[in-house]
Amino acid sequence: MTKNKLVLYNSIKKKKEVFEPLNPPFVGLYVCGPTVYGDPHLGHVRPAITYDVLFRYLKYLNYRVRYVRNITDVGHLERDSDDGEDKILKKAIIEQLEPMEVAQYYTNSYKYQISKFNVLPPSIEPQASGHIIEQQQMIGQILKNGYAYLKNGSVYFDVEEYNKKYNYGKLSGRKIDELLSNTRELEGQDEKKNSFDFALWKRAEDKHIMRWPSEWGDGFPGWHLECSTMSTKYLGEVFDIHGGGMDLLFPHHECEIAQSTAANGKESVKYWMHNNMITIEGQKMGKSLGNFILLEEMFSGKHEKLEKAYSPMTIRFFMLQAHYRSTLDFSNEALQASEKGLERLLNAFQLLDNLPVSEKSSYDIETLKQRAFNALNDDLNTPVMLSHLFDAAKYINSVKAGTESINSSDLASLKEIFNDLLFDIGGLLPDKESSSTDSKLGEVMDILLNLRIAAKANKDFATADKIRDQLQAAGFIIKDKKDGFEWELKN
Repeated sequence: MTKNKLVLYNSIKKKKEVFEPLNPPFVGLYVCGPTVYGDPHLGHVRPAITYDVLFRYLKYLNYRVRYVRNITDVGHLERDSDDGEDKILKKAIIEQLEPMEVAQYYTNSYKYQISKFNVLPPSIEPQASGHIIEQQQMIGQILKNGYAYLKNGSVYFDVEEYNKKYNYGKLSGRKIDELLSNTRELEGQDEKKNSFDFALWKRAEDKHIMRWPSEWGDGFPGWHLECSTMSTKYLGEVFDIHGGGMDLLFPHHECEIAQSTAANGKESVKYWMHNNMITIEGQKMGKSLGNFILLEEMFSGKHEKLEKAYSPMTIRFFMLQAHYRSTLDFSNEALQASEKGLERLLNAFQLLDNLPVSEKSSYDIETLKQRAFNALNDDLNTPVMLSHLFDAAKYINSVKAGTESINSSDLASLKEIFNDLLFDIGGLLPDKESSSTDSKLGEVMDILLNLRIAAKANKDFATADKIRDQLQAAGFIIKDKKDGFEWELKN
């Protein structure tokens, strides 16, 4: 197999680029992790799976990866417009708990629920509240370099001053002149020079519990600072890949670039990657919109938008069937189709242990392998990669039915392809939770319909029609396709 180089879409350059590590074989990967303000929901899963696949594939390519994923816990601004009271602090006061108790509960909940998706743990998982000293040090350096100013005990980043030498907005495409013209009228209503300046350090009011001493007075960090600090602490002033959700591109990642550049005199990140959002009925899923579905609800089926419960592997497969940079719209129909698709691949894989072996193969396994890895190398195109595995599943079923043949060498190669792509890189597992009546029904249906295909191939149309008619009489809808068959049970 010809090994093509991995190509990734670089958000800051807005184009695909061949991935060239700064210090091979080492790769530094930083991903903006969860903000632990509540129980994890479906929106948390996509970035976790996206960068898990990247992590797995980089390791498969024999890179030594240091994967850092932060935990945003307590004691910071949630948004640049906040007055400093965060949700965890509010909950802690109501329930008479320490803020860190609340943060730890939701951190544990996130880790437990995400682990069900077979997401590998990161190499390092730092918490924002554990890096206050480092954040203060970075603020001091930004002040020293002239890109921040002190006002009433708070420290703000001076975007206009920064833009005189560097380009604020290079990631998002925002222009400083447009920001100035759109916000100039707000000057004087705030202690900031310009409304688009953002807090590096915020003075703590008397009521604020989470506060730390500093040379500027008691306070707490701004929204963006933790990622600039922790990424460079663990990966160096310049590292390979920074990932996160598309919703973080502006202002969070834009401000990260500005902070790191202002402190160190150079940009920290070589490749910026962004996964797109999950939507429900075309609208972004999120707690602020009230349309999110908790993971516990996904697993139990107890939510008004769910027709049934869905297993973690079904959800993971659902997400892999869309490219990470495309939006993914939630629907019961899509999840149920993913459930059947995953089952078909797993059933095909199980058949590999008992396939009849011939002297020659009637299918080019090496070409299939090349095309599947070409898809992965093309910016982690998992849906195309999976389409080639479906081609392999069709071939496996045909070998089982006696209409195709495979030799021992290709059979071993096919087992390796499934292990590498579906399990090691794709991170999927045989879903034990669904190895029940539904799963067994699927196995029986595949056996019957493959017998029907074999009967048609042998021109035994009477038997083929009998199998179809009896299944339809039992309540099944059978659809013949060019690449096999589909079936469903009538409601």
